[in-house]
Amino acid sequence: MAEVLPLSGTQTTVKLRHPLGILGLMLITLGIYFWFWWYYVNREMRDFGESRGTDECGTSPGTSLLAVTLGAFIIVPPFVSIFKGFKRMNASSALAGSGNGFDAGLGLLIWIFISPIAIYLFQDNLNKAWRAQAAGGTPAVEAAAVAVEAETVTEAPADPGQQA
Repeated sequence: MAEVLPLSGTQTTVKLRHPLGILGLMLITLGIYFWFWWYYVNREMRDFGESRGTDECGTSPGTSLLAVTLGAFIIVPPFVSIFKGFKRMNASSALAGSGNGFDAGLGLLIWIFISPIAIYLFQDNLNKAWRAQAAGGTPAVEAAAVAVEAETVTEAPADPGQQA
């Protein structure tokens, strides 16, 4: 069973899904679970972005789902949706302070040639973002604030009488 975490600042929750569990469910359901999973991860990223006041993490999980289902008849939309999905995952990772995620272009290439590995990497990075936001930290932002504070302390003149 997936672990449910609260989305800080909202009543919404996100799920920590085991990447191998996702792949297993996709195998058992002959790929149909992918559509459910794609919708839910895009909804969670959208909700996370809204809680942070940005639309970088997506605005319409339904559109993402349509792109990978009906859009497959046109061929291009699924690839655009997957690429943008990686970009949204990267934005979620950056907002949560868990790093930069995974390169969207490389993610798309891996998805095209070895999709199970891409799905694993996508969910693993998204789980890291959800854990970081649940911990309440944005380590990158906090580290930058500490660095700026340390920089201003070291810039103080050594001799108080030596002011310009």
